[in-house]
Amino acid sequence: MWQRIQAYLQLARWTNLVMLAILLWVMQQWVAIPLLHCAMFDNVLPWWVQTLLILATILIAAGGYVINDYFDIKIDRINRPDKVIVTNMVSKQQAMRYHQALSILGATIGLVVAWWCRSWIVALIMLLVPGLLWFYSSSYKRQFIIGNLIIALLAAVPPLLIAVVNIAQLTHLYGDIMTYSPIAHDLYVWLGGFGLFALLTTLMREMIKDIEDVEGDRELECHTLPVRLGDWGTKWVVSVLGLLTIALLVWIGFFCLPYPSGWNTLSGRYILFGIITPLVGSLWLMWAAKIPSDYHVAQNVMKFVMLMGILYSFVIERAL
Repeated sequence: MWQRIQAYLQLARWTNLVMLAILLWVMQQWVAIPLLHCAMFDNVLPWWVQTLLILATILIAAGGYVINDYFDIKIDRINRPDKVIVTNMVSKQQAMRYHQALSILGATIGLVVAWWCRSWIVALIMLLVPGLLWFYSSSYKRQFIIGNLIIALLAAVPPLLIAVVNIAQLTHLYGDIMTYSPIAHDLYVWLGGFGLFALLTTLMREMIKDIEDVEGDRELECHTLPVRLGDWGTKWVVSVLGLLTIALLVWIGFFCLPYPSGWNTLSGRYILFGIITPLVGSLWLMWAAKIPSDYHVAQNVMKFVMLMGILYSFVIERAL
């Protein structure tokens, strides 16, 4: 029984779901609420609404992980045969029912949140994302660059979702007053910045992962970046994205922030040593990699970079 439960948890990537839940909670508590207080607004999301929003998001994401493994059985048997769950521990029929239950429950809870805050945008997101995850797993991920872009864009959704829900509720509560307040702009800029960081780092991580999985992708005639451009070409694409990310971090962190910044401030030191340094380390590990396990280490370091980006919200909360 316990082994079956573990199989279902692993199939849903429970560790990634925990990280996603932390991201949503941190974005609300340490970014959105301080911005609301600066604009003289109270927190407009009751705890139960935030809980439902987090639950809906992680259920939809879990459904996406399950359907991804469902369609990747043949590739995973080549790339990571010791970690295949579907057909080994969970049947294909059970995996499909699991995906359907997670996605339907997540979308339903998401629609409840959308109804509460009266936002058709939230409703649209909750309905479109499960379908997009299905088509990504069944088709798009095997096409040139499209799959990487879809996952990167979906990674940017959670921070923006927090902004959309807060602004929808503010508009419902205060109406025309919102026209004269900069809070909507501030929420979109700050949370959009986190979303852009998530997009770029996810895009890099997905490309590194594709290099790791190139053997199985090539065997099944997928058209991923490493299959089309080779390992060397893909590494150059990832490196350009890495340099762009570093340039944006420096520009935003040292020239655009409304509070004191610079190399000798907490914000500057955090960006330099907490985000840029491990990002450079991930790129170096990618270039030095020779075997799939080396690339796995590089993409795990990129995960750490993503976590450090989330934790930068604590620095913002102290400064606002």
